[in-house]
Amino acid sequence: MAATTRDTAALLARLPVFEELGPADLERVAEVAVPRRFEVREVIFREGDDSDTCYVVRSGHARAVREHSDGRQITLATFGPGDIFGELAMFDDERRSATVEAVDDLEVAAILGADMRGLMRRHPDIAVKLVIALGRRLREANERLARQSFQTVQSRVASVLAQLVEQARGEGAQERDVLVIATQAELAQLAGSSRESASRFLAVLERAKVISQGRGKLTVHDPEALQRYVF
Repeated sequence: MAATTRDTAALLARLPVFEELGPADLERVAEVAVPRRFEVREVIFREGDDSDTCYVVRSGHARAVREHSDGRQITLATFGPGDIFGELAMFDDERRSATVEAVDDLEVAAILGADMRGLMRRHPDIAVKLVIALGRRLREANERLARQSFQTVQSRVASVLAQLVEQARGEGAQERDVLVIATQAELAQLAGSSRESASRFLAVLERAKVISQGRGKLTVHDPEALQRYVF
């Protein structure tokens, strides 16, 4: 069943970038959003492409990656239901800074930058509220980076795992024995560590029975125990 404007407005209301907008403004943004679907491994946009659309995830997952000149690929971020990516397209048409691809079947609400800028010209208060929300997100990102610069590898990996657990819970996972779909390499990249260092710490968590590992996935049996490693 196709999503209604009301459904889309409710989805947008979950996003921090739109948290300053009231119901009427959310309806206006929802009216310019269009449904899009992508298949597993399909590329939504590539690094260097024109930045013309932002995407809000309805279902499924995507990841942002960058490729080194030698062919190595680094995962920068993952996105699940209720997340937004490519949001700077609402304000300008600069080149994309990373490639985003679907991890599994992905459904999104796509908002063309030109449509969003037209909406902001007609309703300047929407632009002001978006800038306030983006400024708040920027401060939070700076604070997170500052904290990470003082964290050990163990602390960073535990923090990433805790975030993935919260994402899974938001999608309906139970409180304990939470399945996280990610490889050791992806966890290491998200935590900004080497794969070897992340692997050693994951082995520590497994011996402590906090997690159990499988191929390309792991189960967090005791999510609260992760906080013992975060400082």
